[in-house]
Amino acid sequence: MLRLARYLRHYKKECVLAPLFKLLEALFGLIVPLIMAQVIDVGVAQGDRAYILQRGGLLVAMGLLGMLVAFTAQYFAARLAAGFGAELRGDLFRHIMGLARTDIDALGNSTLVTRVTNDTQQLQDGVNMFFRLVLRSPFVVGGALVLVFAIDGTEGLVYTLTIVVILAVVTLVMRIATRLYRSVQRRLDDVLLRTSENLEGVRVIRAFRREADEVSRMDETAGDLRREQVHVGDIAGTLSPLTYAVCNLGLAIALYVGGFKVDVGGLTQGQLVAFVNYSAQILVEGVKLANLIVQESKSAACAARINQVFDTQSSMRDGTLDAACEEPAVVFDDVTFSYADGAAPALSHVSFSAAPGETIGVIGGTGSGKSTLAALIMRFYDTTEGSVRVGSHDVRDFTLASLRRAAGIVEQGARLFSGTIASNLRWGNPDATDADLERAIAIAQASDVVASKGGLAGEVEQLGRNFSGGQRQRLTIARTLVRKPRVLILDDSSSALDFATDAALRTALHRDLAGTTVFLISQRVTSIQSADRICVLDHGRLAGWGTHDELLASCPVYQEIYASQVKGGRHE
Repeated sequence: MLRLARYLRHYKKECVLAPLFKLLEALFGLIVPLIMAQVIDVGVAQGDRAYILQRGGLLVAMGLLGMLVAFTAQYFAARLAAGFGAELRGDLFRHIMGLARTDIDALGNSTLVTRVTNDTQQLQDGVNMFFRLVLRSPFVVGGALVLVFAIDGTEGLVYTLTIVVILAVVTLVMRIATRLYRSVQRRLDDVLLRTSENLEGVRVIRAFRREADEVSRMDETAGDLRREQVHVGDIAGTLSPLTYAVCNLGLAIALYVGGFKVDVGGLTQGQLVAFVNYSAQILVEGVKLANLIVQESKSAACAARINQVFDTQSSMRDGTLDAACEEPAVVFDDVTFSYADGAAPALSHVSFSAAPGETIGVIGGTGSGKSTLAALIMRFYDTTEGSVRVGSHDVRDFTLASLRRAAGIVEQGARLFSGTIASNLRWGNPDATDADLERAIAIAQASDVVASKGGLAGEVEQLGRNFSGGQRQRLTIARTLVRKPRVLILDDSSSALDFATDAALRTALHRDLAGTTVFLISQRVTSIQSADRICVLDHGRLAGWGTHDELLASCPVYQEIYASQVKGGRHE
């Protein structure tokens, strides 16, 4: 957790004032038993009503002042914790956004969501409790012990032994609980993974009537989490009763010893009452300290998980060149790429070149490597062997920002974000004018979609739920066109469009993006047959390269795809 203390640097005032006011509150609490002892030994013993009223008024005043001080301490602690949590979440999210896709794949989406949300909240709660209790509880326990020793050494020894036993119990439970809380957080990752999979795939689940199976799997996953939480809760839950037991046993011994001393005149009744009050304070602070240890155990486990993310540095190094200065030519030079856990390469020894302004069709069966090819151009991943060049330089030589300004991609999953149509389109270019947006909408064949939603100010719900699949695809194409990329990649992004709209889109792209190198990735022959050249992939290898007519004459894989899709397309 100490590594994350850097997020407190902007809250130095709160770091001082929160524990300081808690110390003042504790000081008032330590003085109260001494005043009560005086009330008993002087006021009650001598029947002095004026003295009793005077000391009683002092106790009331100290109580009110202590309440004000406690509220102030709570305010500063809450302000400190909220600021700490906000900065930690922001920095953690920025770090995750800077990781390569390979790194995010290795960590897992579900665990990253848990760490940004639940883990940071546990840490925020831990910081809040830490600054409220870390100085108060030891100060009260230590102060009570000193005052007890000042009154009677024998009673002080009893309290010292009690505190030592409490610390031993707390240390033992803390060591066990910290390890178990890490396991609980991992189980929480599993629950989040199962939940996200079911929510994203709810239509598939209903289509195959697998609701009962998924409910059963969720029950099993949630049951594992419950068992872990119950187990760690049973262990952590023993802390408070053990603390109570030890403190009350110490109090019983103190009363037994103190009773004899009162009988022989070694102690006054007021001093014995003060012992009882101090014992109660030690008991309360011991329980608070136990709760603090439990919370800090959770926070320590969460801090280790968050630090693991911070320790994960991007495996992709940024270049130094500006991709905007390069001509929009794309070259694959003997490219081989394997995913981290892949049994075989996704692409193997692929070589081809696309000239500026050319339209390249990419086709192949499922799993042939089409989307991987697109990801390598955008440098979402780095090649395992060979190189991908834009212009005359390897994509690894460019800054990622400039490369992704120069090259735009529309992926298979059409995703919109809550807001307006205009705000979604301006993801491509925040400075785009309404005229720029209208031009991109027209090219993407989305004019009717925008008009039906009330224009550019039309509302977009979460993930574009108020649009059909084809409408979302057209808007995501328009969003990329707003950027005016020099290399445009459409990765099966027109699969939900009818043939007429698809044809109109391809005509508009050819007419209005004459200087742009376009990659049309599709599983439909009709979508790519008019391309200048076609790249045919089969199990990650380049099975064919040429025009539609050339491939029909020479490429068996392309012939098979064509024959399966086009009526009367059987090729002898």
